Amino acid sequence: MTDNTSYIDMLRKFGSDLGLPKLNVDELLQAQKKNLEALGQSAKVAAQGAQSVAQKQREVIEAGLREASTLAREYKPLGKIHENLALQTEFARKVFDIAVKGAQDSASTARQSTTEAVKIIQDRMKENFEEFRASVRPNKPT
Repeated sequence: MTDNTSYIDMLRKFGSDLGLPKLNVDELLQAQKKNLEALGQSAKVAAQGAQSVAQKQREVIEAGLREASTLAREYKPLGKIHENLALQTEFARKVFDIAVKGAQDSASTARQSTTEAVKIIQDRMKENFEEFRASVRPNKPT
């Protein structure tokens, strides 16, 4: 072996001597490009899901504030105690219902976006395995 022999050439010769299958480097590079694209798609879906969850949480806060404004307008400090208590109880119930609904919607949205993001990666992993298997060819002795 001469000094001009590259490490890659040495590895190729070593693999050839062992009878290792040959790999199509171009196909492997294309597969890696597809892997990166799948990761990008997955991240995009996850980010959209996070934005949607944040929007739902904003809607919950806005609804709670609307109810608080309604309570403030209808509250009469010198009014009858049982009417004010009923008003406060109704306010608490509405805010609780809004919070529960918002939490359910947020959880559902987060679950859906996570499921979609994971499925993108799973599908790409399956494709990657098939592409890799197809790119490996038995080494024929020369």
